[in-house]
Amino acid sequence: MRELLAKYEDKTPEIVFHWNDPETEAEGWVVINSLRGGAAGGGTRMRKGLNMNEVLSLAKTMEVKFTVSGPAIGGAKSGINFDPKDPRKKGVLERWYKAVSPLLKSYYGTGGDLNVDEIHEVIPITEESGVWHPQEGVFAGHFQPTDADKINRIGQLRQGVIKVIENPKFSPDVTRKYTVADMITGYGVAEAVHHYYDIYGGDIKGKRAVVQGFGNVGAAAAYYLAQMGAKIVGIIDIVGGLINEEGFTFEEIQAMYLNKKGNTLGGDNLIPFAEMNERIWNLETEIFAPCAASRLITQDQIDRMIDTGLEVISCGANVPFADKEIFFGPIMEHTDAKVSLIPDFISNCGMARVFAYFMERKVQMTDDAIFNDTSTIIRNAIQKTYDQNKNKKNISNTAFEIALKQLL
Repeated sequence: MRELLAKYEDKTPEIVFHWNDPETEAEGWVVINSLRGGAAGGGTRMRKGLNMNEVLSLAKTMEVKFTVSGPAIGGAKSGINFDPKDPRKKGVLERWYKAVSPLLKSYYGTGGDLNVDEIHEVIPITEESGVWHPQEGVFAGHFQPTDADKINRIGQLRQGVIKVIENPKFSPDVTRKYTVADMITGYGVAEAVHHYYDIYGGDIKGKRAVVQGFGNVGAAAAYYLAQMGAKIVGIIDIVGGLINEEGFTFEEIQAMYLNKKGNTLGGDNLIPFAEMNERIWNLETEIFAPCAASRLITQDQIDRMIDTGLEVISCGANVPFADKEIFFGPIMEHTDAKVSLIPDFISNCGMARVFAYFMERKVQMTDDAIFNDTSTIIRNAIQKTYDQNKNKKNISNTAFEIALKQLL
C-alpha cells in the first residue's frame, strides 16, 4: 500500500487553474488531479489562509472517494483564499464562478464545501454564469448524454439535491424543511459506525460517542448516532462544547440540532473551548466522529481517547489528523494500527454519492430510496474491506489499497 500511495501522491495533477480576483485580495485555485473517465468533480471551499497545496490534497482525496461513491471520474477541488465572513463574499463568488464557467460546462463538476453553501450560493451563482447545473461538466465529459437525456438528468439532479425531506425518520423536524444536502453527509458518518458494528461485531446501542464539530456534518452525525441508540457524551465545537458522561438523550440531541446557530453549537451553558479541549479527550467513549475542519486531531488527543476505550473512528472531516502528508501521515498510521479507523472517503461520501445517484437514469426520488442508497454504498465499501482484512485494525490501510489499485 505504501508504494501505491507514494506513487499516487507524487503524480502531478493534470490541470491547475489559478485566479486572482481583480476587485479584492481573494485568490482561488481549481486543481484537477485527473480527467479519469473524461471528467472530474469536487466542491468549492472558502477560508482565509487556504493555499494551493490544500486544494491539491483535497482533489486527490476526491479521486479516492469516487472509487467508493462513483461515478468513475477524476478528483478535483476548488478553493478560495478569502474570509467567508467578509461582506464582499457574494461578489467574490460571482466573479469566481464566471471565471471557471468554461470548465464547469466542459469537464468539471462542483458543489458546496467548507463555508460555501450548495443550495444558496453554488447553484444560483453558477446558473447566473450560464451553467445549467454545477455538475454539468461531469455530464458533458463523463456521461456524454444526448441533449434531451442531459436535460432530464440535470432536472433530476436539481430536484434531488434540494429535495425537502418529508420522512420524519430522516429529518429532525419535517416542518423546518431540511433538505437532502443538509443531512446526507452526517447520515453517512453515522451509518458507517452502524455498519462497522454490524460487520465486525458488536452493537451500536449504548455505545458512548464524542463528536467534534457541530456544523452540517457533525450535527447530523450526532442526531443519527443518537437515533440509533448511541449515547453522545461530548460535543466540541469552535465556540465551546457540552459534556454529559451518562449520555445526552435523543431528544436533547435533537433540540441541540434544532437550536444550533448556523454552523455552531447554540446554548448559554456551553463549556468554554479551552476547558472543553482539555476535558473531552479524557471522556470514556467507544465512538469518535471528527466532523470539524481538516488536520486538527493530534496524536496526544487520539492516545488519550484510546486509553479510555475508543473502538472506532468515523471521519466526517476530510483528512482529520494533523499530518502534513496528503493522506496517510504518521498520526493516521498510528491511529489505524490501534483502533478501527473508517477513512473519510468511505464515511463522508454521502454528498458525492447523492450526486452520482441522481446522475443515473430515472431513479426513485423518495427519502427512503436516496438515504438507503448512500447507506448501501457505505456498507458495501466496509464489507469489501472486511473481506480483505477481518482484523479490526488497519482498516484504513486496507481500504486505501483497494481504492488505489483502481486508480493506478
